Amino acid sequence: LPVPLRPEVQPVSKQVFAAALTPAQKNKLKEAGGTFKDDEDINDVASMAGVNLSEESANILATNSGLVGAVTHSCKDEAFLSSTMLQRRMLEIGKRYGVTELGVDVVNYVSHATQQRLQNLLEKVSEVAQQRNITFKDDNYEQSSDVRVQLKFFEQLDQLEKQRKEEQEREILLKAAKSRARQEDPEQLRLKQKAKEMQQQELAQMRQREANLTALAAIGPRKKRKNLDSPSSSGSGTGPSLSGGSGSSGSRPTRQRITRVNLRDLLFCLENERFTSRSHFLYKGFLK
Repeated sequence: LPVPLRPEVQPVSKQVFAAALTPAQKNKLKEAGGTFKDDEDINDVASMAGVNLSEESANILATNSGLVGAVTHSCKDEAFLSSTMLQRRMLEIGKRYGVTELGVDVVNYVSHATQQRLQNLLEKVSEVAQQRNITFKDDNYEQSSDVRVQLKFFEQLDQLEKQRKEEQEREILLKAAKSRARQEDPEQLRLKQKAKEMQQQELAQMRQREANLTALAAIGPRKKRKNLDSPSSSGSGTGPSLSGGSGSSGSRPTRQRITRVNLRDLLFCLENERFTSRSHFLYKGFLK
């Protein structure tokens, strides 16, 4: 069978191609990033490593696109403490060790160090205060008795006993006030006088109670304050909620819990630090 022959194409060498270029094209080629030989070497290495240069260039441009047009502003470094008072205090302490002059940078460094030290100390004290408020509940233990309930029960017993004694004394006074004996002893007269005072006091309390009820009836029922933060008061939330009762409770803003730090928390942090565990400041705090 006849086999068709493919005409051979002689490859054009790069030297011949480079010689055919004009000087302007050669300059443009140099500005574009080198010669054909350098580009061929780079492409060979990239193809062997499995790297696509076009994709990498697109990724780099996409990553650095957010930085384009960014403006950086510089601000003046402000000291945490007053420079004049701090420098005066540092010179007073430095006189003991022969220090008579201080640079501006030294004062700024001490001010920044003080700020960082106070910030770290406040973070530790706040963490200790938060741990103090945590209640650790273990399910392996069962409560056997409640002292608060027992004390409340004893208080109720005392109130009942006090009420019973008052009732007995009131009955005795009422009997003494109703007695019509001709010759009465001083004890009987004292009981009558006490019963009279008790009746007057009860009458005054009854009048005060009636006056309060009349004033409340004149004022009228107390109106509930409308919650301005609720969605029903806004213009957009006029329709009924889809979740029923849970929707109104879920719309309420959560109250932020405030952690209160006291002197005991600060002393605990100072006592557990290496440089302040034996300081005079700690001992002064214990004396307060």
